[in-house]
Amino acid sequence: MLASTSEFVQTRGPRLHVRRWGRADAPKLFMLHGWMDVAASFQFIADELASDWQILAPDARGFGLSDWPVHMAGGGNYWFPDYLVDLEALLDHYAPGEQVNLVGHSMGANVVCIYAGVRPERVRRVVDLEGFGLRQSAPGRAAARYAQWLDDMKTPPSLRDYDDLYAVAARLTKTNPRLRRDRATFLAEHWSRPTPEGRRELLADPAHKLRGPLPYLVDEVMSIWSKITAPVLHVEAKDSPTLTSIRGDTPLDEFRHRFTAFPNWREAIIEHAGHMLHHDQPEEVAALIREFCA
Repeated sequence: MLASTSEFVQTRGPRLHVRRWGRADAPKLFMLHGWMDVAASFQFIADELASDWQILAPDARGFGLSDWPVHMAGGGNYWFPDYLVDLEALLDHYAPGEQVNLVGHSMGANVVCIYAGVRPERVRRVVDLEGFGLRQSAPGRAAARYAQWLDDMKTPPSLRDYDDLYAVAARLTKTNPRLRRDRATFLAEHWSRPTPEGRRELLADPAHKLRGPLPYLVDEVMSIWSKITAPVLHVEAKDSPTLTSIRGDTPLDEFRHRFTAFPNWREAIIEHAGHMLHHDQPEEVAALIREFCA
């Protein structure tokens, strides 16, 4: 595997850890990971792309080696707009005045698609890996959601720990049976850290488990997507279980209507992959990114 370097950037809020692959003079790809993940998740794509690209992947706030502001404050929860603040701070640091190529997986894909609509002049290309948005919030549920959120805030969530590194790797392969054992071991090393008791804990603030009180308004999100001027490549696993989960009872054609908001949108389907398609088929995903962003 190609070695990466670690850097820390002090933003307007938390200090963010950034993992970098490739030459400093190469064109830049900014990659944002998904929920309950870390920047090292892109290692296998970086192995394919770093000879031609400089890849910059941050640990999102509350994940990996970046600051965990909610944990540091002793309570609270994370807000989606803060990821936009962090992304812009990193772009200002690494690519001031440049149009950028953004790649996001899952939660990270939702971040880059929103950012590309809010700051269209900053973005050259968008690659969306298994980013579907969220399920439309049911109308009339706001009061119940706020009440549930207030109740949840009284009992902060926790994450389980594991016996050792191999138990963490086993957890990863249980979630994704397609994941090769060597890749699972590599990811486990970066997804967890040793505890004073000799066990392994995940590198994620448990506060991420809290569900926020704000509704997801598809019409508003589509309005933002419609302002993107960059071409957008949506990459999805065939028969994606995540798509099935998010759309719920919504007919597939009706759910996919939201993608019509993108002015310049194209799609690629990956065979023999699940939600973590950059782990399952990194060579194919990397080839799509290379061609699209060239």
